[in-house]
Amino acid sequence: MVASKNASFHDGPLAGVLLSPLKLAFALGMGLAGILLVAWCIDWVFVSRVWPDGLDRLRSVLADELEHGIMLAALQGRGAGEVTGPANFLYGLVFEATGIHDMGMRFCDESALSIPDTVVRRSYLANREAIETAMVGTQLLGVRFATLMRFLPLLLLLYVVGIVDGLTERGIRRSCGGRESASLYHRAKYLQMVVLGLGAVAVLVWPGPTPWFRIAAGLAVISAMLARGQWAYYKKHL
Repeated sequence: MVASKNASFHDGPLAGVLLSPLKLAFALGMGLAGILLVAWCIDWVFVSRVWPDGLDRLRSVLADELEHGIMLAALQGRGAGEVTGPANFLYGLVFEATGIHDMGMRFCDESALSIPDTVVRRSYLANREAIETAMVGTQLLGVRFATLMRFLPLLLLLYVVGIVDGLTERGIRRSCGGRESASLYHRAKYLQMVVLGLGAVAVLVWPGPTPWFRIAAGLAVISAMLARGQWAYYKKHL
């Protein structure tokens, strides 16, 4: 059966072009929300069950991460705003835009409140530690994201080196009649996504101190090795 020429707008190529940015934004938003929820849960477990000093330990981790991020940005000739900006933006998006921040400031005042506000205040105070943990954890996530972006040039540089080395090996194999392997090509390609994706998420949600240079160097080297393997087995006839 031949499809109708008057197909739905959603099935047309124009719709795909117009809706793709919206789909991408929705996927990124949902991914960010998922990472944020995971980070909150892990932070709360460490604050309430693992660390004796609880929330103070998480605040000290945030201070250390902020100091390291600002130092790294300064070494690259950037200002502190490139580290604090994402943290403030994420915090404002989650807590200021929703009114939770203003609610906490208002409830700190000892002045008389209305009956509904009094009920909400009791609930807020009963869960104050969990809310403050989420607030600090959100800022920590923003600082770590900004710090992770500082290592992006290193990742791209080693990735390009891996591609060039892989294509060189491919050229040698092609001239010598070496075999090709589509399975190795695809495995290396998808494994890069897994390593970088899981590695980045693990760094973002980990509540403790982060050895940035070792982690970034490890991810960059592994990504370069996988890129080399991917392009070394790129199909010769393409």
